Amino acid sequence: MSGWSLATPDWPDRIREGRSLIPDLPLNREEADLAIAFFNQLRLPDVSGSPALGEAAGDWARNIVAALFGSWDPVNEIRHIEEIFCLVPKKNSKTTYLGAGLMLTALFMNQRPRAEFVFVGPTQAIADLAYSQADGMIGLDPELTKRFKRREHLKQIEDLSTGAKLKIRTFDLNILTGPRPAGVFVDEMHLLGKKSDTPKILRQLRGGRQSYPEGFLVICTTQSDDRPVGAFHEELMAARAIRDGTRRGVTLPVLYEFPQAIAQDQDKWSDPANWPMVLPNLGRSLRLDSLIQDFASESAKGEAAKRLWASQHLNIEIGLGLHSDRWAGADDWESRGDPTLTLETLLERSEVVVIGIDGGGRDDLLGLAVLGRDRETRGWLAWCKAWAHPDVLERRKSIASTLTGFVRDGDLVIVDALPDDLEEVADICAQVDESGLLATVGLDQIGIGGVIDVLAEHGIANVEGAAQRVVGISQGWKLAGAIKSLERRLADGTLTHAAQPLMAWCVSNAKVEPRGNSVMITKQTAGTAKIDPLIALFCAVSLMSLNPEAVSSVSIYEKRDLLVL
Repeated sequence: MSGWSLATPDWPDRIREGRSLIPDLPLNREEADLAIAFFNQLRLPDVSGSPALGEAAGDWARNIVAALFGSWDPVNEIRHIEEIFCLVPKKNSKTTYLGAGLMLTALFMNQRPRAEFVFVGPTQAIADLAYSQADGMIGLDPELTKRFKRREHLKQIEDLSTGAKLKIRTFDLNILTGPRPAGVFVDEMHLLGKKSDTPKILRQLRGGRQSYPEGFLVICTTQSDDRPVGAFHEELMAARAIRDGTRRGVTLPVLYEFPQAIAQDQDKWSDPANWPMVLPNLGRSLRLDSLIQDFASESAKGEAAKRLWASQHLNIEIGLGLHSDRWAGADDWESRGDPTLTLETLLERSEVVVIGIDGGGRDDLLGLAVLGRDRETRGWLAWCKAWAHPDVLERRKSIASTLTGFVRDGDLVIVDALPDDLEEVADICAQVDESGLLATVGLDQIGIGGVIDVLAEHGIANVEGAAQRVVGISQGWKLAGAIKSLERRLADGTLTHAAQPLMAWCVSNAKVEPRGNSVMITKQTAGTAKIDPLIALFCAVSLMSLNPEAVSSVSIYEKRDLLVL
């Protein structure tokens, strides 16, 4: 691995001041300057007057070109920057500059005979955009036309001096298995995040690159128009970690996104005065007055349209998919999260606890929600978890990469076999029961026999003549009261949850179906996406809304502390 540090921990100051997001690096200036000279002479084929990139492109693009090619040490045959992850909003000419311009520069700088360079996109049409720009750039320069042979029917450009080729590929495992490209440009990575085979394809591309010490991978994308998931989320988080200096790597992160104080404050990121921070090509390929007008138009359509626009034009990360038929509680969900809340801290703070359980089919999730009532504020505290059989990953491939991300978070467990999931649910229920705080466990009335049996084996069962500890909760429209109660608790801030990505995803999946004067949130209306842990939370809310009495004035945790004293 390279000894270079690619971190820019001062990036918030850099982006506020309009400075480069690339750290000061000991570049090979000869290689960097040659690459920039070639890049600058390329001309835009789709702009009136066909200006050269030296005039049309912003310094941000030239800095990336210089960093990539200036990181090559031809003596020791080491590329200190093997990958680039660039997050830049729409209309900043990323496909033209970093797709067509950078990849043509790579073809020009290449000295390996018959090397292969590829444009890769989620669809062939997207990959073809970069190719078409490169083809047009060559056609505008007689010297380039002599050196590079274009084959439109093959979507291929050949360097006649080396036999190297630049071509397009679709982001498909069958297509990308086998070839070992020396340079790869992946466009619109955010569209690939939900594909279950994206991690395998990226491994294939990275593995093929290892055959060439000068090889590189450039990923260029806008922010996702939905909650970042799967491989896109992983690549983005890895790039942020390198940028922030919390891990080392050979990926150069160039992330045009607002500092957290702005990104999490809608009033601030909605202010056009802050937009130039994340628009490196402002004044060239896009104008501020046009963006302001477009933003106003989308904002008039509602919160969902406003956030969608901001995700694409300002790289605002969408925490929840605010679709038009969303559950009303989604609007306040993010603001009520507390990442420090765990099952243990919930038990320490609560005077009484209820548990909701839902789901558990072979291609379903089994959701559990623990809901406590704070002994001091009487506010509600929620912590959730889910389990799944491996069949879910096979039968629901469209969400497989998302689910594996929740496994890494620790919020989802993939069990080897059923009923291992019920055993683990019962273990948590028993843990809560041992704290002396458990009032009631609520289950879907349909198909609860297996759950009741396992709970009974763990000492949680109904006893004749005593208050019921395990009860059935009616589903469908009968959950309307719990749905409304949770909405109000989120709106007035009297419910705090553990800020778990799994639950944010479930909340974003929840779709409301009006039924007379009531509403329903069901698995059917959610489609292939999952909401079982959210339904479990509604079950728990139904129980807590009955205002159960505090089981013990002092929790087991306090008792243990008293014993120590």
